[in-house]
Amino acid sequence: MIRLIIVDDHAVLRDGLKTILESEQDIQVIGEAESGNLAMSLVTTLKPDVVLTDINMPGMNGIEVTKAIKQIDSHVKVLILTMHSHEEYLMAAIKEGADGYLLKDAPSNHVIDAIRTVHTGESVIHPSLTKKLMNYHHQQLREEKTENKLTGRERDVLICLVEGLTNKEIGERLFVSEKTVKIHVSNIFKKLNVKSRSQVVIHAVQNGLVPFPDQR
Repeated sequence: MIRLIIVDDHAVLRDGLKTILESEQDIQVIGEAESGNLAMSLVTTLKPDVVLTDINMPGMNGIEVTKAIKQIDSHVKVLILTMHSHEEYLMAAIKEGADGYLLKDAPSNHVIDAIRTVHTGESVIHPSLTKKLMNYHHQQLREEKTENKLTGRERDVLICLVEGLTNKEIGERLFVSEKTVKIHVSNIFKKLNVKSRSQVVIHAVQNGLVPFPDQR
């Protein structure tokens, strides 16, 4: 069972999300908060698995909440659900440890799937934002020193990570075991000095470590 807290200053939206999510047998909404400060109090007392939070709220905003949650318990997953599609919001959220970033125009089934995905340790970024990031950064020069650290196989895995594939899906594409994929992912994290798949995506796109999709 995924224990979840909803954080949003709009009661109607919270009620709607709660109704949708509680219809799922594997998700339990254990708390709601209309502000970042209240959210932190609930996280401390209720110890959720996942926090679904907006960015704009009274007091602490969603990015500040994300940072504070990760400082308290890095195992709690944070999924941002917001109207903000600007790259700076996405990058700031990921920098503070967000495990996923969705826009509020996402269908409800995508939100449900994203909650399950971040709960398993994978990351989720709204497809339109991933493309926007790549459009924004693909003209930047590559950092040759960083690029040369990766082996050919690690670069193959890196491309799969940017595409949002799971370890199992990467293994199937590259015809290697899931255990081997995990080793490659761990090596990539160390070489690029990142701590999450979301940070891998940002780093790879910013530094041109993967081809722009239309160029592959």
